[in-house]
Amino acid sequence: MQQRYGDEGSAFLNAWLTLLGEQRDQPPIQQLEHINGFFNRHITFTEDQLLWREKDYWATPLQTMGVRGGDCEDFSIAKYISLLELGIPADKLRLIYVRAKTEGSVQAHMVLGYFTEPDAVPLILDNLNPDILPANKRTDLTPVFSFNSQGLWLGGQKSSSDPTARLSRWRDLLQRMREEGFH
Repeated sequence: MQQRYGDEGSAFLNAWLTLLGEQRDQPPIQQLEHINGFFNRHITFTEDQLLWREKDYWATPLQTMGVRGGDCEDFSIAKYISLLELGIPADKLRLIYVRAKTEGSVQAHMVLGYFTEPDAVPLILDNLNPDILPANKRTDLTPVFSFNSQGLWLGGQKSSSDPTARLSRWRDLLQRMREEGFH
């Protein structure tokens, strides 16, 4: 694992904590904009193989901030946890696996969706496109499934299965986050 925790990592963590303090009582759309922009500006997209010497590793927000790098899952997870910390209810947020069309190819990708209402078209927070847009305006993305700490959705329908039972990386991530002090 590439280590960059030192003073730079501490300064970044302090900037994140300051941002959370400043945004705590702001309207949700402003919180979305500030959290999305913060991670998009300060985290460098880096493949898991380079950062963690693993093909697919889901980093905790503290790990992502410590190394100032991550892939699409790491961006989305850091944004998800940050918005939960600001008081956005979990039922308004979902991590969404999509197929993303980029430069003539299609790749697996993860974004964060914010739902103003349970059946609303979600707003998409993404590291590929800095603009927060409704999902129906993101024609480059095709959803595959979504999940959060409360459930798993396939084809827009909530599954009765526990997302931690079906997604081992999510289960492992939640365990590591508990060890770091997240609830």
